[in-house]
Amino acid sequence: MPDPIAAVPAPAGADTTRASVAGVYDAFLDGKDNYAVDREVLRRVCKVAPEARDLAVANQAFLVRVCRFLARRLEVTQFLDCGFGLPTVENTHQVVQRINPDAVVAYVGSDPVVLAYGRALLAENERVRFVQADFFQPKSLVESDQLRDCFDFTRPIAFLQVGTLHHYVGDRGGPARIMREYVDHLPSGSFVAISHFLEPENAHSVVAHRMEKAFRSSTLGSGTFRTKAEIEELFAGLDLAPPGVTRCVDWWPDGPRTQPLNQVQHCIAGGVGRKPRKSATSDPQDR
Repeated sequence: MPDPIAAVPAPAGADTTRASVAGVYDAFLDGKDNYAVDREVLRRVCKVAPEARDLAVANQAFLVRVCRFLARRLEVTQFLDCGFGLPTVENTHQVVQRINPDAVVAYVGSDPVVLAYGRALLAENERVRFVQADFFQPKSLVESDQLRDCFDFTRPIAFLQVGTLHHYVGDRGGPARIMREYVDHLPSGSFVAISHFLEPENAHSVVAHRMEKAFRSSTLGSGTFRTKAEIEELFAGLDLAPPGVTRCVDWWPDGPRTQPLNQVQHCIAGGVGRKPRKSATSDPQDR
């Protein structure tokens, strides 16, 4: 039986002259749903860092481990994913619904190519929703009737910003403000997972700066590398789960390391935080 997602053609009128985050990510993972302009970004970044594909590989592996942790160990059943891309590899719903078939996943996106895949996904899985919105605009998303129809906001939600915030284009403090607004609206006890390009502040900073320049000077136009302290600011108001913000490859790996890290694997970090529950003296409706 043909895969209903893979069978969806790119929508008419898709802009193939400018790289997209989803298309570039797909190219980095050696997928088939990208254009020449997306592959040109990959080529430019690989020119300054031959192992650049490992940015996406490490990010994707982090996402899978986080989803397993939240669904299996913490029994979270509601997931809001702002990083839905193209169907190169496992998506959030595939990971968590293997653990709990009743888990509900809502993806957020605005890319027209991604929206086409999202509509196909809706047709095959009634516990997957797709909300069309700009996830860099929290107010419009959290007040969306679509989103409110997806979840029970009296129970914890897993909020995923995996590989997204480094593509924010604006002032350097913008992502921290965006996350504070989201955290304010999440139910108490919710979890937040973030991964972000890392400026490692060591000998590998040179390659981080080169990759940042290659990303930002391409038609993609985004790809900011932040320090560990700056990434930790994205978790303001949350209790970080051990080991805190760390390189993605070091966040609860599936097994022992069998070979040294390459320079690129030092340049992407992630973590998971939990929004504290209200104290016993708070309004019961807030707990």
